Amino acid sequence: MKKKRITERFPFLLPIRKFQRNVFFYTQMKMDSNKYSRKTSKDALEYKVFSTKSKMINTESGYDIKYQINKVDNLKLVAKTMNKIIISPNETFSFWILAKDAKKYGKYKEALAMVNNQITSVEGGGLCQISNLLFWIFLHTPLTIVERHPHSAETMPQPKGDIPEGVDATIAEGWLDLKVKNETQESFQLVIEFDDEFIYGTILSDTFQDVLYTVESENLKYTKEDKKIYRYNEIYKIGQDFFRKNIVSRELVLENKYEIRYDIESEIGVIK
Repeated sequence: MKKKRITERFPFLLPIRKFQRNVFFYTQMKMDSNKYSRKTSKDALEYKVFSTKSKMINTESGYDIKYQINKVDNLKLVAKTMNKIIISPNETFSFWILAKDAKKYGKYKEALAMVNNQITSVEGGGLCQISNLLFWIFLHTPLTIVERHPHSAETMPQPKGDIPEGVDATIAEGWLDLKVKNETQESFQLVIEFDDEFIYGTILSDTFQDVLYTVESENLKYTKEDKKIYRYNEIYKIGQDFFRKNIVSRELVLENKYEIRYDIESEIGVIK
């Protein structure tokens, strides 16, 4: 049996532990050699590099819909900290360097998040939807992923869309961040917008991008191991010359193994 963390055995210690981790987390970033992106610009950069969208309300979550509605408010709150952010040459984008200031725009609501490997409602839950979206966007750019963490399991059916299985990025303040570094000579800008149904993410550049990136899933399979269901797949980032249309790069960026904790067999058939 897996040994429980001390905060699992004594939950009243969790706020103290979070405070300790956050102090260490942000102190470490102050002392490292990275220059973090903090500047925004009301003026949009000239060239669109990539855009996508994600449906915000997941009606198949299996939980009270109020948590999905609260999640939308949380997403809009945190988006205010990074909308129109400029990622200049040699700068590093950090999700938490920006998102830590979200509470100055309002109060987070109770929504779903994975805590100690279990889904529960927490204040500020649901922010992984925006980190997932950002990771998907960054994969379609020449920016370098320097920190990204997968979820430990997939606990509910995901809305159908363009993002392949296993392209995600979980975040946890004090522990897990999403970071990309701009090692090019161009500047990039994030734009995050909402309507009643979707969150929209766009990345712009001050320079025309002559390489277009696509992201593909390959070798997808499901297996049953010790009565648990796992999904395996590989994610490739493919660069194509804009003018000649030939492939100029093909990079294996993820090798995924996810435990699936919902009834996926009713969708794809019996797994052996």
